[in-house]
Formats: sequence, C-alpha cells, structure tokens
Amino acid sequence: MKRIGAGLLCLLAACGRGTPPAPAPAAKPNVLLITIDTLRADRVGAYGYTAARTPALDALAREGTRFTHAYATAPITLTSHASLMTGRYPPGHGARHNGLRVDLAVPTLAEAFARDGASTAAFVAAFPLDRRFGLIKGFQTYGDTMPRDAAGRQANERPGRAVTDDALAWLASHRQSRFFLWVHLFEPHAPYGNPADPAQARRPIAERYDEDVAEADAQAGRLIAAVKAIGLPALIVASADHGEAFGEHGEISHSLFTYDTTLRVPLILGGPGVGAGEAFDGDVSLVDVAPTIASLAGLGPFDSDGRPLPVSQSKGSARASASPRDGLGRDARALYAESFAPLLDFGWAPLRTVRADHWKYIAAPKPELFDLARDPGETKNLVASEPALAADLARRVDAISDTSIAGGASVADPDVRARLQALGYLSGRPVPGRDRPDPKDRRDLAAKMAEVTSGDVQGPALERALRDILRLDPGNPQANVRLGYVLMNGGRCRDAIARFTAAIDAHLPGTDALLGRAGCEIALKQPAAARATLTHALEIEPDSAVINANLGLLTSDTGAPGAAIPYLQRALTLDPDLHQARFGLAIAFARIDRRSDAAREAEELLRRLPPGAPQRDEVQRLLTSVR
Repeated sequence: MKRIGAGLLCLLAACGRGTPPAPAPAAKPNVLLITIDTLRADRVGAYGYTAARTPALDALAREGTRFTHAYATAPITLTSHASLMTGRYPPGHGARHNGLRVDLAVPTLAEAFARDGASTAAFVAAFPLDRRFGLIKGFQTYGDTMPRDAAGRQANERPGRAVTDDALAWLASHRQSRFFLWVHLFEPHAPYGNPADPAQARRPIAERYDEDVAEADAQAGRLIAAVKAIGLPALIVASADHGEAFGEHGEISHSLFTYDTTLRVPLILGGPGVGAGEAFDGDVSLVDVAPTIASLAGLGPFDSDGRPLPVSQSKGSARASASPRDGLGRDARALYAESFAPLLDFGWAPLRTVRADHWKYIAAPKPELFDLARDPGETKNLVASEPALAADLARRVDAISDTSIAGGASVADPDVRARLQALGYLSGRPVPGRDRPDPKDRRDLAAKMAEVTSGDVQGPALERALRDILRLDPGNPQANVRLGYVLMNGGRCRDAIARFTAAIDAHLPGTDALLGRAGCEIALKQPAAARATLTHALEIEPDSAVINANLGLLTSDTGAPGAAIPYLQRALTLDPDLHQARFGLAIAFARIDRRSDAAREAEELLRRLPPGAPQRDEVQRLLTSVR
C-alpha cells in the first residue's frame, strides 16, 4: 500500500496537481520607433519649453521615461541613424557622412527582429536615408519613394503626413503580426515652413521651426494612437537624429560642429518594462537605443558599442557625475561623437569628441575642453588649465577613431551628390595632406554657406549671399555652381557660364556644373558647345538618366532624331518616370515617321502622368497627330 501510495503521489505530481502551473512567458511587444529629423530637445514641452506644441511627445514622456541628457553620435542624418540602428559609433558602421554606405557586415536592429520572426518595416522622409545607403538591411518593407514633379523629377524629401499615411496603411495590414516599425519625419529640417512664400519668409525662423516641430509631433501622435489602438503590448521610442543651431557658436543649421547645440536630442521610451513619468539625468548615447530595444523586446543581447538604458530609475533621479572640480573617474564611461562633414564638405579638419563625467573634449587642430557642470554652453576652453585631463581624453578619442576616413564606401549612383547638395550636403573639396584648417577658423564662411544651402534665403538675397561667399572664398565650387543657376534662372546665361566653368575647374564632384553650362549654351544657341559639354558629363556619369535625356533631346532638336533615340531609350531604362525623356522619344519617333512607336510612347506617357498634369494636352495632341 505504501508503495502504491508513493506511486500515486508521483503520478499526481507529474500531472501538476497540488502545485501552481508555471507562468506563461510574457508576450514580446510590438515596437514603434519614431525619429524626428533636426529636433532640438529644448524645443519639446517635456524638456521644459513652455511655448512648445508637442502634446504627443509630452504625453509619451508622462507615460514613460525621459532621458534628459541624450546625445547623437554625429550631427548628420545618415551617420546618426546608422548608429541608432546598429548600436555602433560611426567608425564601427562606416557611414561617416551622408552619401557613405553603412557597412553591410554590421548587424542591425531590424535584422534581429526579422530573425526573431517579427514583421519589419521602415518609412523615411528624406533622400539621405534612401535604401542605397544600407539602412534597408533587415527591413522587409522600406518605404523611401519620394514624390515626383510634373516633369518626373524626384524630390529629395516628402511631407511627414505622407510618410505617416504609408506607415499606417502598412500597420493596418499587420495588426495580427508582431512588428518592428520605424518612421522618420523630416519637418523640422531647414528650410522651415515655405520661405519661397514672402509672407512666411518675413516671419522669424524660430517661429517657423516651432511650427514644423508641431507638425512632426502631430504625425507622431497619429502613429502612437494607431499602435496603441491595436491593444497589444507595444514599446514606443521617440528621438531625433541631431539638433539644430540658430547661431550658437557661430553655426547655422547643423553638421559642421560637435557642440551640444546639435548633438543633444530628446529620447523618450514608453511601454512594457518602462517606468511611468520617470526622468533619467545621466549621459546616454543613441548607440544605447538598439541594445535597449533588443532587451525590452525579448531579442536577447545585441552586439554594439552601447548598453541597455536604465528604464526603472526612481522618479527624478540625479545626474550621475563627479563634483564639478573632481578629475575624470578611472571607470567613467566615455561617449563618442564626431563630424567628418568639415573634411568632406570643405576640406577642413574633422572633429572628434568624447564626454566623460562632466567633461567634454573636442579633438581639433585647436582642441577644446569644457567643464559641462559649470559651463553647459561650452564657452570656456580649459585645455590650457587642465592639460593632463585634456591629454587623457585625447587618448580616448584616438583609441576610437583617427582623423582618416578609410573604409567608408561611397555610393556611386550618378544623382546622389546632386540630391545631397540640394539638401545642403557635400560640396566636396578635399585639401591634400594633414595641414587642414580648424573649422572654428572658418565659421563665418560656413555660416554663410549654411544660410544658402538651408533654402531659407531666396531671390535677390540669395545672389547677394553667394557673392559674399565668393568674396571670402573665390574658388568655392558649390557657391559658384549655385550662383550659376541663380544667374541662369534669371536669364543671365553669359555670366552664368563663367560661374559654371569656375566650379568645373575647381573639380566640383558630379555633373551639376556641366549640366548648367550646357543649359546656358543651348539658351545662347551654341549647340556644338552644349553637345561637347554634355558628352563630357556623360563620360563622368554614363548611367545618368538626366544626362542621357538631355543629350538625346539636343540631338533630336538639332536635326538628328534617329541618332537621339538610343540616348532617350537609355534614359528611360535608367528612370522610366523621366517624363521629358519619354515625350522627347515620342517626338523623335514621329520625326522619322515611326508613327506606331511614337503613339506607343505617347500612350505610355499619358498612363504615367498624373490626371491633372498640364502636359497631358500637349501629349494628347502628339498622339492624335501620329495615329
């Protein structure tokens, strides 16, 4: 009987009777990551800005954890987003500036989610995050298509509302699956508002910036509401890629300097495992975001330079730092940031920086050391009075990166440089050797260039600004090419040709200057010169749809439509939505009496043109004439 009883006890135990069942594993949360381009932390209500109109971000901060001292790894869109997605500092992921591709061997957060069975999608608002630069890795859906104008030319950015609409459409079809969704909004990026509208242009820049921030917050609110409406656990992370300068340290816009004006960003987390209404006051980096998301989303450890963020600190926790006059702690964590834009945009020295405890060091030809506890505005350089500390931090900088950029793979697509230049990046004039100017000594020139490239200066003021730059730096290729286009658009092609030629002689990357000169040569009825210029451009960028199209149009219009056809067909192979090329091809076919081919291309163009496009009537007349 005893043996039977023991056997019964074992059987009962095996059936689980008399003991509580093991708890079911917690469901892994959905994840929404929102990045708002060029958003200063001090323009968000949760960070103390009383004039803010950021109810969505403020609500998220009340529900979750706000990091009061979060810093980007670079004041540059692609570089910073690459750090956010890989958890690596820029030397570790390779995208040291816009236009340089992320090292595809580096693991990404999206990859980790996809490997764990989640649906992954990204929707971005600007060309610097185009899929060709590598952030597509791990995303099953990557929405980066920019709108086109009536002529088929692609824009370099799109409204946040359009990005959000696309993201919400994707979300509606993935409500039943676990997901990782990243949405990038561009609104606070310059130009703020619409400076081409004289009424808007007269308003203060700060006002227009705040309105753009409000629009980005509204779109973030739509995304947050949609994710919460699903009713499943969701981790929501909102941040920025970098800040923006309004004249601090003599800087306009961002990318040149590594002061906290452009490195400090908002960072807010809400959802499972994140304390409500808490604020963490220690220094953190955007490299910490990927390992934090991986940890909270149940993905396990993530190989990165960052570390999981503290999301359960007591409310109002104090900033972890030494007393203002302490030296650097032996185990103090050093956060790295850099900007190689001075080198790649102007040929000046790059800037590399570390912060540890309350100290910040900027490695430059004229290095800087700041005691952030006493001098948060970074106004008093202490290198001379703290030489040992400066030397220690200089060694820490050098251990992370030197001043070279070897290994950064550029994307050679022919339109990349032109599209980045349109957003204010990549003038490209490297200075040989090591004797490069300190960006601080060129701040006036850089500020004038930033005003021009931001798009905030229009009309006669733009021409004056460009001429001011050229008085300071007569050989500046970007200023020359931009002035060339101002003159060309004003009907002053003879003067414009001299500017385009100056930019060409200064080895401006890309073919913008050649295309501008060819356009002026055509306007001045110099077809032979225009053909030579376009042929030169085609030698540089044989896979440019625009150059092939222009060469084809010129060839057809100067009496050789048959010879024009291969150029126009090549242009459409490269870009099927280049409407001017398709119309030119239809005309070329009509001119050599290939009427059915002309009709086919005209019909295809009508199919591709938007319903209200003004070109439709002209295309229809051509179609009627060849039928």
